[in-house]
Amino acid sequence: MRYGPSSGADGPACGDAQFPRKMPPVKSEYLERILKARVYDVAIESPLEPAARLSRRIGNRVLFKREDLQPVFSFKLRGAFNRISHLTAAEAARGVICASAGNHAQGVALSARRRGIPALIVMPRTTPQIKIQAVRDLGGEIELVGDDYDGACEHALKLAAERGMTFIHPFDDPEVIAGQGTIAMEILRQHDAAIDAIFVPIGGGGLIAGIACYVKALYPSIRIVGVEPEDAASMHASIAAGQRVTLDRVGIFADGVAVRRVGEETFRLAQQYVDEIVLVTTDETCAAIQDIFEDTRAIAEPAGALAVAGMKKWVAREGVEGKTFVTINCGANMNFDRLRHVAERADLGQQREALFAVEIPERPGSFRRFCELIGTRNVTEFNYRYTDAAAAHIFVGLAIAGGAAEKNRIRATIAEAGFPVVDMSDNEVAKLHVRYMVGGQAHGIPDERLFRFEFPERPGALLRFLTAIGDRWNISLFHYRNHGSDYGRVLAGIQVPAATEAEFLGHLGELGFNFVEETENPACRMFLGG
Repeated sequence: MRYGPSSGADGPACGDAQFPRKMPPVKSEYLERILKARVYDVAIESPLEPAARLSRRIGNRVLFKREDLQPVFSFKLRGAFNRISHLTAAEAARGVICASAGNHAQGVALSARRRGIPALIVMPRTTPQIKIQAVRDLGGEIELVGDDYDGACEHALKLAAERGMTFIHPFDDPEVIAGQGTIAMEILRQHDAAIDAIFVPIGGGGLIAGIACYVKALYPSIRIVGVEPEDAASMHASIAAGQRVTLDRVGIFADGVAVRRVGEETFRLAQQYVDEIVLVTTDETCAAIQDIFEDTRAIAEPAGALAVAGMKKWVAREGVEGKTFVTINCGANMNFDRLRHVAERADLGQQREALFAVEIPERPGSFRRFCELIGTRNVTEFNYRYTDAAAAHIFVGLAIAGGAAEKNRIRATIAEAGFPVVDMSDNEVAKLHVRYMVGGQAHGIPDERLFRFEFPERPGALLRFLTAIGDRWNISLFHYRNHGSDYGRVLAGIQVPAATEAEFLGHLGELGFNFVEETENPACRMFLGG
């Protein structure tokens, strides 16, 4: 059945008011392209597996489409091979080229090897060694250029023009879209009972465009729901604006969908055939990785778990039961050293942990009284630090079973006891940095401002970052923690006299680092401020 427009509390960020309610007939062109797509020379028909544990917990039947079981652990080889299979003999002889830091690169390399043609893969210098080696093992020639996809893509397009090679776009190509659409063909063949909704991750849009075109042509009542990270919602922003927009920056946790601008053709198709887009947080994505692991014992990459995260959020918002949902588990190319970050954040995403910052008076009995308020609850983290003769600050994590309602009750109990308390469960800087830095405040530091930075992670990157900030301004605080990703994250305190503020901010703009000022963040003010 088709569900009506959302009236959930999340409003436009999760709702679908900006999407058309009536779906025009799908052009036969894409249905025919998908039916004729060549993918099975390299791809398998991935299983559609029941997720028994998750289904019981949310009261609906959930089916995982296991694209993580493909030979390159991602759906990307479907579109890549279909595009390469359509090359003329002359085009094939000149070879193919693409720009990618991961899944598309492996799909192109494997597809080119299968056809016996040269493949040049341009990858950012920040690409982890495990992904570089995977492409090399598949026979691809590699060039490392730039710090991100945009830099690599610009170089790849230049080489394609110079050498006459065919550029294999990761998403904005009809044959790539058709290749990804074969996933929908399999789903409808594998499950002959009713499906209420299919949840699909969105990066550039090729996957959801292909799936939506096929499904809406045959079963227009099936709801197609896209899922994007809140900090990389380029398709959601484009749909809302009525035209493609380019995001200034995108979050890099779900790197497989970190696309600043969606494709022209994928945007056109999404406008027509996607019912809505749900946005999810990093914590919700980590919780979904855990959900997938508990049902399959497989570890999805962040992008690969987006559909599960979005489905859970949609179900909670709509309050439905007894329905059947399919999620596209689209990839499992996870760096092993990212697992600790996922594990730390999963309980927050499942609302099984709450973080609080609490101020208690510095007098005998206060600490014990606070502990009595916590009672017998399991403490996941506890940081205590003497501040001055008047007060002390506590950063505490508590295991909870009752979700947001229990968290709010705990916060109210602490506040009613006369202790100022701030909920830090959704405070990104507290979770990324402050919880590892609690140790006392520095006093007497004039003009200190706090900034959170992201910069490309490669050998010498930290030194380059420090050198770029320069000697003009003094660094008064610095915290760096490797999260096993392509980008380093730093929290820095920098003394910026008012007279040099414009010059300093201009300097940061020229450096090109993504940054957010956190000077007024309550976690920083309580635990790190003067």
